[in-house]
Amino acid sequence: MRLSLSALACLCLLMAACGSKQKVGTTGVAKLRPACVGTHYWNGTACSARAAITQQLKRATKALADFDVDTAMPLLVDARTRGPHRHETLIRIYAQLGIAHAYQKHEAKALKVFDLLLALSPGHLLSYHLSPKVTFIYEQARIAAKKRQAPALHVTWPRGLKTTTPVPVDISVVADPKSFLTRAAIHVRRKGDSNFRRVDVALPKVGKYRRVRLPALSSDKPEILQLFVTALDSKGNEVLRWSDAQRPREIALDYRKPARWYRKWWVWAIAGGVVAAGTGTTVYLIGREPPDTIDGGLGITR
Repeated sequence: MRLSLSALACLCLLMAACGSKQKVGTTGVAKLRPACVGTHYWNGTACSARAAITQQLKRATKALADFDVDTAMPLLVDARTRGPHRHETLIRIYAQLGIAHAYQKHEAKALKVFDLLLALSPGHLLSYHLSPKVTFIYEQARIAAKKRQAPALHVTWPRGLKTTTPVPVDISVVADPKSFLTRAAIHVRRKGDSNFRRVDVALPKVGKYRRVRLPALSSDKPEILQLFVTALDSKGNEVLRWSDAQRPREIALDYRKPARWYRKWWVWAIAGGVVAAGTGTTVYLIGREPPDTIDGGLGITR
């Protein structure tokens, strides 16, 4: 039986599909790298050690407790410039620096520093044992901060994700009153692993979102993907955290054993096309070829 061109094309497609393995696309999937430990930061090419300012901050804090502002102020100003800093370090620097400005009766500077502090940590509280000249300015800053929306990120992902496909994560900027949310570091790991891996992405404008496709775990069993996000300013300081390494968010990833090739819908769709094309060709040939016998009667004449 001769086959039409459409039937031959279907057969070729079926043979090609059966003889090759299906590949999972990797276009647009983020490339993860090992995350730097807390004492280090990513400088763009490698993990670099952060400035050692712990003892410097302790000296400045003690000096302020003794009302020795002349000693504390230069230590704090220097510490602020020796970033990039982790989130908790930045909060500590701004808290002490605001106190120092308040002790020097630099109200405008103290208000500005406390305003940044409350953007970094909206619920931050100062000790009530401080001088009234400090707590009064800080209360002014708190009242002003309550009138604006706190910096915030929104991180989402769809349901029904699998271990065999990339994981899409959407990051949107809900609010950024100080315009310091420049980029984000997404930290991810398979639950049970000890170390996180990281990818950096530029943050969109307020109200917009950016999608990041994390690599598939390529596991043959259900898994849990853990993640947290850190927002950075233009200098690399950690200015906002969405969860953290101690309490990461979790994404459930399902696993389903791939169907055998002859059970997949596209195999039967192609096969159906071949049968249909073959049937059509047969009908066509039957209609075109002459029959082996001719109808008629036999008559005898005398």
